[in-house]
Amino acid sequence: MEEQRAPAAGPPHRWWTRPAWWSREGDRVRWPWRSTVLVTAFVLIGSHFAAESQVDERAPLDAFARLLLLAAGAQLLWRHRYPVAVAFGTAAAVMVYLGAGYPYGPVFLTVALSCFGAIVAGHRRAAWAAMGTLWAGHVLVAHWLYRWLPPSGDSAAPWGQEIVVAAWVVAIGALSELVRTRREQWAREREERARAARRRADEERLRIARELHDVLAHSISVINVQAGVGLALLDTDPEQARTALTTIRAKSKEALGEVRQVLDTLRAPGAAPRAPAPGLGRLPELVAQAASAGLAVDVEGETPRLPPATDLAAFRVVQEALTNVVRHSGSRHARVRLDHDRRTLRIRIDDDGPATGADAGGSGNGLAGMRERAAALGGTIEAGPRPDGGFRVLAALPVTPKEDDR
Repeated sequence: MEEQRAPAAGPPHRWWTRPAWWSREGDRVRWPWRSTVLVTAFVLIGSHFAAESQVDERAPLDAFARLLLLAAGAQLLWRHRYPVAVAFGTAAAVMVYLGAGYPYGPVFLTVALSCFGAIVAGHRRAAWAAMGTLWAGHVLVAHWLYRWLPPSGDSAAPWGQEIVVAAWVVAIGALSELVRTRREQWAREREERARAARRRADEERLRIARELHDVLAHSISVINVQAGVGLALLDTDPEQARTALTTIRAKSKEALGEVRQVLDTLRAPGAAPRAPAPGLGRLPELVAQAASAGLAVDVEGETPRLPPATDLAAFRVVQEALTNVVRHSGSRHARVRLDHDRRTLRIRIDDDGPATGADAGGSGNGLAGMRERAAALGGTIEAGPRPDGGFRVLAALPVTPKEDDR
C-alpha cells in the first residue's frame, strides 16, 4: 500500500558533513551566534573573577590567556556543523590554558558544550575521546609536568581533585547520552506517527475508491442497459422506451445521492452520514434493479442481523457480482444464496454464462475491491468459472466484526 520508510541505521555522519537537523532559512545557514557570544562572554568574565580568587595559586590572566579563552568559546560557533573538530579543538585550547598555569574556572564549559553536542549528533566515540584526552592531559600536568610549567613553585594537585574531574566528565557524558537517546526515540515516534497517518490516509482513499466504483459501476451498467432498451424501442414501443427512461432517471438520481454521501465524508471526515449505509435489507431493491436491466435473480436464504460494516460489505459484494453478470455474461438468470451460522455469513452468486468478453465475471477493480472489503473484515472472496459453465462468486464474511473476536 505504501512504501515503508525506516530510519537509516548506518554509521554516524563524518565530522566534515552537516548533520541532518542543521537548520536553514531559505538558502542561508543559521549559525548559533547568540549562544556562542553568551557562552564566550560568560567564560571571559567568569575566568576574570576566578583569577582574582586564585592569585597566589595560579598564573594571572594575560593577553595569551584571554586569547585562549576567546578561541575556546568562539569554536562553539561551528559545533553543529563540525562537532568532532570542535570537541577536540576546545579540548586542545583548554589543555594549553591549563598547561600554562592559568586559573581554573568556567573554561571547562566550552568542552562540556562541544562534547555534549557531539554526542547528541551521534559522534559518541569522538566526544568521549576528547574528554578522556583532556582529563589525561590534566593528570599529566597536575602530577608530573607541573615542575617545569608555570606558575613557579607549584605543587602536585591532590588526587581527590582528579576524582571530582572524572566524575564531572562521566556526568556530562551520561547526560549527553540521555539526551541523544531521547532525541532518537522522539524521532522514531514522529516517524511512526507519520507512517500511521499515511496508512490511514491510504486506507481511506481505498475505501472511497471502492465505494465510488461499486456505486458507479452498478448504476452506470443499469443506465447503459436501459438506454439501449430505450433507443431500440423509441420508434416501435414509445411507452416501453418511456419506462426505460424513467428507470434511467431514477437510477441516476440514486447514484448521485450515493456519490454525494461518499464525497461528504471527504469534506467532513468525522461527520455522521446523512443517510444510512446500504445493506442486505435493500436486496429486494437490488433484485428489482437487475430485473429492469433484463436479469432475473433468485434469492435463497435469510439475512441475519449484521454489524453495519459487514452488512455494507455483503450488499456491495452482491451488487458487484450482479453488475458483472449484466456486463460480462450472456446469462439472463442469476442465483443468490445466503447461508450463515453464528460466526460466518456465506454468500454465493451463480450465473449460467456464457461469458461475453475477456473479463468474464469481472477481473478488474470490482473483484479487487470485493476482496479488499472482505479482507478488512477478516473474510474471504473466491471467484472463478464453474466447472459446468458460468461464473461463481463465493464470499465468507464474519457475522461478528474482527476486532470483537475473542
